[in-house]
Amino acid sequence: SVPLLQAARKRNSLNLLELSEAELEEQFVRGDGPGGQATNKTNNCVVLKHVPSGIVVKCHQTRSVEKNRKIAREILQEKVDLFYKGKDSDVFKEKKASEKQKQEKKRRAKENLERKKLFKEMQQLDKE
Repeated sequence: SVPLLQAARKRNSLNLLELSEAELEEQFVRGDGPGGQATNKTNNCVVLKHVPSGIVVKCHQTRSVEKNRKIAREILQEKVDLFYKGKDSDVFKEKKASEKQKQEKKRRAKENLERKKLFKEMQQLDKE
């Protein structure tokens, strides 16, 4: 089972709940991680909080404040949608579907590997 809020960040979701700017609190802080002086001197990390649900998103993916604001809103919208809709959310359904595809791909790869091993063994037996 996938923790609900970790399923967020899928771009294809169309039926997301709308966020109003009145429900949001926005802060700009210094980012963390690699980047050295460029990271340590600029406040381009966006911290966005949805007040009614208490969900907080921190975004420092780019050096641009505007891009980070946009990305943070997208992530927050998906997390809020998951928070209110739960397993009925499109984001959750997409995550489940992609997990299923991933498992199927792993299963097929494992089967192919087994077939290759058997084939090699048969070739060696034929040589002897």
